[in-house]
Amino acid sequence: MSVATVPVETTELAPGYRIPRIIRGGWQLAGDHGPVERERAIADMAEFLDAGLNTVDGADIYTGVEDMYGAFNAARAAAGLPRMQVHTKFVPDYGDLATVDSAYVRRIITRSLQRLNAERLDLVQFHWWDYSVPRYVETAMALRALQKEGLIAHIGGTNFDAAHAQEIMDTGVPLVSMQTQYSLLDRRPAGQLTALGARHGMHLLCYGTLAGGFLTGHWLGRAEPEATPANRSLVKYKLIIEEFGGWSAFQALLRALQTIAQRHAVSLSSVAIRWVLEQPGVAAAIVGARYADRIASTLEVFTFQLDVSDHALLQPILDASPGAGGEPYSLERDKTGPHGRIMKYDLNKT
Repeated sequence: MSVATVPVETTELAPGYRIPRIIRGGWQLAGDHGPVERERAIADMAEFLDAGLNTVDGADIYTGVEDMYGAFNAARAAAGLPRMQVHTKFVPDYGDLATVDSAYVRRIITRSLQRLNAERLDLVQFHWWDYSVPRYVETAMALRALQKEGLIAHIGGTNFDAAHAQEIMDTGVPLVSMQTQYSLLDRRPAGQLTALGARHGMHLLCYGTLAGGFLTGHWLGRAEPEATPANRSLVKYKLIIEEFGGWSAFQALLRALQTIAQRHAVSLSSVAIRWVLEQPGVAAAIVGARYADRIASTLEVFTFQLDVSDHALLQPILDASPGAGGEPYSLERDKTGPHGRIMKYDLNKT
């Protein structure tokens, strides 16, 4: 089946706003994973749209990414072509949390609008580093005010747990989505966050579904790496593997995924993504890509569904390895712990 004929699953994230169930992630375009050929990356965006993947994820703190998306959409507008839907983030610097006010919020949102060559942002996903600094509710309300002005179409959250997301929604700020880490290795969203979403129509947009590339055939049968992984993403997800139960448990999972992949004549990574897409409350998975050379393998996830025998093979492994405990992002919020120590906290300086 060619790329052009693969039926892309879509979902309505909010009334009148439909997205594909695979969103192209933008972190790899920021340079942390190696050099990025800017003009090639921008040109390749058209291939994603042609394949039906018309929505991308980015952030104000992903260096240069909003500018690339904006350049592409400006060229599309000039040619009279449909634009790409862009999900960005609002991530105030850790050091600024105590002083974030409506002027701060307006400045960052205005900068995103300028970078993206947009009159209105499709979705702004709000992140807050530290709940002990209690300005996240006021900040969400400042975003809501800009939404009422017409500068923001939809508001979502990033990495909030259920209790704090509920606190925000109780003020009348409608969170249509929550971006959260979710994979076979990290199933923290499956509890209270999923339940909250079901009650309030808040959909999950899931990153880390491939654990930075660990949930691929590349790692099947390989010995545990002795050296520190090459990039921060692999460092992050190696820690998640340790929370899952270590390398032996991880390899058992990969072997099961490979068996399922062979049954469906797809890749191991497609099975890992499909599992996430079939979890309650999940609207889409965010899959990173610098260029368009792997679109066909990405679309493979829409060619099959997991069946009873697939789940029967996976479930004993998942039962034996529940993975990270606590609420979503709780480990990452601890700046003294291994997950928090690798974070970069102050990236929003102009």
